[in-house]
Amino acid sequence: MESLPLGSLVSRAPAPGWEKSPDMEDSTLHPQSATRTSGEMDKPLISCHLVDSDGSLAETPSEVPKVGILGSGDFARSLATRLVGSGFSVVVGSRNPKRTAGLFPSAAQVTFQEEAVGSPEVIFVAMFREHYSTLCGLSDQLAGKILVDVSNPTEQEHLRHHESNAEYLASLFPACAVVKAFNVISAWTLQSGPRDGNRQVPICSDQPEAKRTVLELAQAMGFTPVDMGSLASAREVEAMPLRLLPGWKVPALLALGLFVFFYTYNFIRDVLQPYLQEGKNKFYQLPVSVVNTTLPCVAYVLLSLVYLPGVVAAALQLRRGTKYRRFPDWLGHWLQHRKQIGLLSFFCAALHALYSFCLPLRRSHRYELVNLAVKQVLTNKSHLWIEEEVWRMEIYLSLGVLALGTLSLLAVTSLPSIANSLNWREFSFVQVRPFLIDL
Repeated sequence: MESLPLGSLVSRAPAPGWEKSPDMEDSTLHPQSATRTSGEMDKPLISCHLVDSDGSLAETPSEVPKVGILGSGDFARSLATRLVGSGFSVVVGSRNPKRTAGLFPSAAQVTFQEEAVGSPEVIFVAMFREHYSTLCGLSDQLAGKILVDVSNPTEQEHLRHHESNAEYLASLFPACAVVKAFNVISAWTLQSGPRDGNRQVPICSDQPEAKRTVLELAQAMGFTPVDMGSLASAREVEAMPLRLLPGWKVPALLALGLFVFFYTYNFIRDVLQPYLQEGKNKFYQLPVSVVNTTLPCVAYVLLSLVYLPGVVAAALQLRRGTKYRRFPDWLGHWLQHRKQIGLLSFFCAALHALYSFCLPLRRSHRYELVNLAVKQVLTNKSHLWIEEEVWRMEIYLSLGVLALGTLSLLAVTSLPSIANSLNWREFSFVQVRPFLIDL
């Protein structure tokens, strides 16, 4: 099977940052006056206004690479918009082109599936797994072409089928080079640009040349391709969108367990004990005061758990006398969850600050102020000022604001979009120095 030459598709494709011709609409790009700059790679390449397509098969310049799309759903429309914005000639195959032509950009050619698979060498299959068999009548026309599977199974389908959607597609079309790609990219990301979504595109295939062609196509669209190996990895790639915060389960359970522990302790100390020993009813403190007392305890413990595994790992390496032995599994998982633990610590600290601002708004606090004023009048005290308590509260508030600001800096720099803009020395300086200052 012939594979598409490396330069025939992407090297002639206009780069994502094209200059617009002054006599064209905002949604049309001028390929002859194109200049590519690195700063424009992340900019949205399309206009929010899509001109209606007339569905005609007008002749396109031969130097513009052509890409096919089989399907007319939401993802197919977003994919066509992104490809057109990246300078590709797009032909869309639909079972009802007259009805769906108006949903695609005017630069895209919308026609029947039989006509759409004729000239493009790379064809995106944007349809559900159960509809793959409807394409079997196009086997002869699809022979030798690159089929890019962008589908995702549901959780039930992923568990029921032993082979991935891409492997099933490859079994139906053995004469084609099947590539799994773009299934982790949402339709919103395709339309708004990679800056507003995930840039990484996992790609896998058994055909190296076909995979390299799709890799270069993804780069031309402004994304970051990730080579996942052979098509056997497609099942893992298709499972990525099915995972709901896989790295947060253990840290979230840890934070919840700490919260329950400290909340129970503060409830016994501040509410239950005064009620049993002195008969004071302080159960009204459960919703706000006890929670506010619990949150900083959880935040401090979680923050310590961020830096503690690094110390344990260093001590373990010193004890072993080498750094080339693997850490125990429990320590490895602990190290991998440090970012999530740190963000949960910041979340608890931010909630503590909000709860603290709400304390003077409580009705119980107003009653306490009135009772204090009445006691002051009854004791004939005109001026109540305790210097130690005043200084203690001032220092407490000042240090609390500084600590929250420092923790906010640590949380922001741990985000991928910010961390990627820092070199290793800058990242280490921001992450380590504030901790040393706190110590």
